[in-house]
Amino acid sequence: MKTVWKSVALLGALLAFGAARIPYEAGLERQLCDDGLFPPDLEIGTRERIGQTSSAVALGGLRTLVATFLNLRAFTFFTEQRWADVEDTFETMVDLAPRTRYYWETGSWHLAYNAASYYINDSKLPPLRRREAWRASIVKGRNFLERGIRNNPDDWRLQASLGFLLSDANKFHAFRDPDEALAASADAYRAAAATGRALGYVKRAELYALARVAGRESATLALARRLYAEGPQNRTPTLQMLLLVLEAHENPDMNVDARAIEIFGDAQKAYDALSNHWFRTRERFPVYGVAEGLRALEKQLAIPPEDSVLNQPPPPPRGPDDWFRE
Repeated sequence: MKTVWKSVALLGALLAFGAARIPYEAGLERQLCDDGLFPPDLEIGTRERIGQTSSAVALGGLRTLVATFLNLRAFTFFTEQRWADVEDTFETMVDLAPRTRYYWETGSWHLAYNAASYYINDSKLPPLRRREAWRASIVKGRNFLERGIRNNPDDWRLQASLGFLLSDANKFHAFRDPDEALAASADAYRAAAATGRALGYVKRAELYALARVAGRESATLALARRLYAEGPQNRTPTLQMLLLVLEAHENPDMNVDARAIEIFGDAQKAYDALSNHWFRTRERFPVYGVAEGLRALEKQLAIPPEDSVLNQPPPPPRGPDDWFRE
């Protein structure tokens, strides 16, 4: 009888010990998952998509191996222009390997660039359907990258990829409001820089995006002055030009040609820089004071009025209305 009671007591102790460990182990598992050291359980939908054999391999701890084979399959779908299959395959890949930047970047690129370009040129569809398919693909590419960032919040390259997509002159019209897209682009580049690991171009890219947002001139000028003061590595032609036009916006009475010569070195270099900027209408860069500066520099350089660059009006920016005409 004593032996039975000892067994019951031992079993009770084991059960109590096991119950006490459950919260600790659950918390430890969550922490390991958050730190990327332990993969979360596969969702049922993911298991169904990869098949029984691959699911067994993935559950055995070889998820990245399964994702690698799926990447080869996705490339085949890409060459066959099977965009729905490309999207579905990359969705599965990031379920298997959510910490792998390559899958997030490449999946987004296929959606926002390859599929979108296909719909621009796909003459088999009516223009309105092509336009909506183009827009939807780009939006999916954005959403895919944003999910990648949520899964990898410390990865500056994913933030920079999002900034690049949102500020692409061929893409921001897909987001309905270009100002919103460009402001979000600047935010993404700023977040990338805030990680402390980003390359130097990221801060300049934030400026280039913010400069194209209506009503943000003061904030952009402050950023341009700060970057310019940091040294020659930031003094790219675009940054120098944005500094000039934003100062002209702040002070409409500014002598634009004199300031341009101060920034670019001499009258000819200043004139060339202003002329190139005058024709960048497709990118939505501001042109405050540019026309006035060109007129003054043309007088200094003795350029005949008939040869004035201002006789060549900037080309109108092209976009979806041009690409998807009947």
